[in-house]
Amino acid sequence: MKLDIPAREFGGYIFDCDGTLADNMPLHYRAWSRAMADFGGQYPEALFYEWGGRPTAHIVGALNERYGLAMDVEAVVRRKEKYYFQMIPEVLPMTEVVDIARRMRGKFPMAVASGGHRDLVVATLQALGIEEWFEAIVCAEDYDRGKPHPDPFLLAAKLLGVAAADCVVFEDSPTGIEAAKAAGMAWVFVPCPHDHGKSHTHA
Repeated sequence: MKLDIPAREFGGYIFDCDGTLADNMPLHYRAWSRAMADFGGQYPEALFYEWGGRPTAHIVGALNERYGLAMDVEAVVRRKEKYYFQMIPEVLPMTEVVDIARRMRGKFPMAVASGGHRDLVVATLQALGIEEWFEAIVCAEDYDRGKPHPDPFLLAAKLLGVAAADCVVFEDSPTGIEAAKAAGMAWVFVPCPHDHGKSHTHA
């Protein structure tokens, strides 16, 4: 995977966590699949990737609505996150993206903006040994409107003290790219490691 990075330097660099810094989306899908089996729900893999970046509780609500289910949102969230925690030792870095963050470290302000809960995001970053690289870590508890709304990225920019127009976002999901666009930020699309298509940029 080769990322096409805009030639200009930015005042702030904002990274999604799952599927962007961490090559862990298959782990999350395994956790979702086990939770769905427990509660009698379904979450097709294509939909899982399409909805990447949405807060977990929102996903359960949307699955209930889409499939006419009545799964207990908090119970499903707890079960899914329990299964993911068990798999955290298997998390691998998204090498190309982590290498970019390593080069930017100490030169430009950096943040993580995720749709995940803080305990999972921090545990994932710790498993990769990169938590301390970021001046701000924005998670689902920190905002009311998740991606595709711009709120997570706008909050990250505010915490970094950098104007939104001077930030670039690294994202792996269509939902996250929509959020970056809505925030008025440049963005770099990080393709799935199993997708051999070209990456995309937009400034």
